[in-house]
Amino acid sequence: MKRFRRLCMLTVIGALLVSVLASGCSGISSSGDKGEELAQPFQGKTITLVTANHPWADAIRPLLPEFEAATGMNVIVQGFFEDQLTQKLTLQLTTGSETPDVFMYRPPQEGKLFYENGWLEPLDDYARKDAEYAYTDFSDAAIRSATVDGKLAGIPVITEQEILYYRKDLLQKAGIPVPDTIEELVSAVRKLHDPGNGVYGFVARGQRSPLVTQVSSFLYSEGGDFTNGQKATINTPEAMRAFSIYGSLLRDYGPPGVINMSWPQASAFFAEGKAAFYTDANSIYKSASDPARSNVAEHIGFASFPAGRSGSRTYNITSWGLAMNPRAVDKEAAWAFIRWATSKEIVLQTQRKGNPGARYSIWNMQGGTEGFPKEMVEVIKQYGVGGVDHDRPTVVNVAEARETVGEIVQRVMTGAPDLQQAADKANAALQAILDKEAE
Repeated sequence: MKRFRRLCMLTVIGALLVSVLASGCSGISSSGDKGEELAQPFQGKTITLVTANHPWADAIRPLLPEFEAATGMNVIVQGFFEDQLTQKLTLQLTTGSETPDVFMYRPPQEGKLFYENGWLEPLDDYARKDAEYAYTDFSDAAIRSATVDGKLAGIPVITEQEILYYRKDLLQKAGIPVPDTIEELVSAVRKLHDPGNGVYGFVARGQRSPLVTQVSSFLYSEGGDFTNGQKATINTPEAMRAFSIYGSLLRDYGPPGVINMSWPQASAFFAEGKAAFYTDANSIYKSASDPARSNVAEHIGFASFPAGRSGSRTYNITSWGLAMNPRAVDKEAAWAFIRWATSKEIVLQTQRKGNPGARYSIWNMQGGTEGFPKEMVEVIKQYGVGGVDHDRPTVVNVAEARETVGEIVQRVMTGAPDLQQAADKANAALQAILDKEAE
């Protein structure tokens, strides 16, 4: 069986490379016959791939030997924690380094900054002019999320949407249906909040910067957004309503210390069976429902984000993408790797490991969904054709913008007075960021 899989992998890689060469994306010498030319067309070439310490990287590593055998290319892989990854990329790209050739990056967090600094090679011509690559198979929302100023800055490898996690057993015992609306969610949270017996009604991210991505779906569903064009809009009635709902849920029905929780702490709290509801990204479902980590895994359900006054509008983003260094010595080799790593065949294998990819076709294959709970697959499929392509303000200075938004929500959580006045001040700060970047 292993030999059969290896032969299949080599066949796939060979077909992909034939397409790359046929599309004119290769500068391989024409010496020798065509068979020799296509056998290991990148013989002697080396590229450096920098990744986050992420499950996608864990899934791609075991597949690399087949790619190297078929192409003759040597792929050097370096992995880093998220903050270290950003620091390393910033340092190397700032100095004009030719390496890494290919790297993982976070489009919503770093895409605009990296692109405007000239650190991301536009991939439009590579992806769109290659019919066999099936570029149109990618989720529209994921592509928009990885696009900056009309240019495709990276290829999506991991997608995320916000979903509702809930305790089936608690809802069933109380005779409460799964909430379809935010109003129903608030009501259900209130009824199931029972801290005396160790169960809180709601948990989610409460830290100032991390909470911004998760309050975003409340914001969109209530009819708001962080900005409208170049105008900051985090003090509008829609925004205030969304921030107040999220902050009040955490203040009134969240656990002690929730203001210091990011996703690892919040998901662990839910996994321990201490909360009835939890909203967060679908990509971290294993942290909340893996039997090895969760005491209530068999009782955890997954549902679409509840609808607000403007319906159910969650973010639908590329949380991680693959990018090419504009200074890479051999861009054809770099693209050959990106093309392979994001092909249907490889996305199928990485998605089977629980990495939610961006290709429509894989979600519609039986094998492509085997790494996910059935309920979650149905939710993800619903999001496939819609959603908002950002989960934070789309600016260069994302870190400062997130702090600005998060401060408003935390003021709700602490019951601070003069909320509208604070929101007006925060809105002015976000507007200053937008104005400065527009200069």
